Amino acid sequence: MSFFSSWPFPLAVAALFVIVMARANGTYWIARAARHGAGRTRLSRLFETPGYRRAEQLVARWGAPVVTVSFLTIGIQTMVNAAAGASRMSLRRYLPAVTVGCVVWAFVYATVGAVTLNALVVVYRLSPVGFVVLLVAVVAVIGALVAVNLRRSRAEEVIDAEAADAEPADAEATDVEVDRIAGSGADADSVGDDIRG
Repeated sequence: MSFFSSWPFPLAVAALFVIVMARANGTYWIARAARHGAGRTRLSRLFETPGYRRAEQLVARWGAPVVTVSFLTIGIQTMVNAAAGASRMSLRRYLPAVTVGCVVWAFVYATVGAVTLNALVVVYRLSPVGFVVLLVAVVAVIGALVAVNLRRSRAEEVIDAEAADAEPADAEATDVEVDRIAGSGADADSVGDDIRG
């Protein structure tokens, strides 16, 4: 952000807009192109992650507004844009949503980012020890959040694996029912003959 702090504000916002618009649309198009053939590539792992599945569910439920709102969050922008591309969201819906999101993101990043950078410089000048304490606290919070998310992801993977293991039993029960119904096929044929005759 210090790179943009010396620029005039409108130019910084415009540059940030172009950067995030290129990144978001690149993600959309890569996911859109890769979804069909992803089963044969390493990219298939992306489409199986819990983060992607959550983003896919959000896009399926709420549509294009999720793309716009994702730019106000941290950590799901890429997955939401990938889910929009992989689900082949129409450009008529995607482009306005991503454009509004990118404009908002550019303004927020240019203002909040500059303010945050300036605040950190002031804190460091006032108290280098306070700056280190603040930095350690931020790293600890981020580490705790990552640990919680990793545990949650692992728990979801275990649940998904248990559900996948349970599916064959359901399929076997269905096969038994089909065999039972097929075994009574003679009765069904005779009923059909009675109706026709």
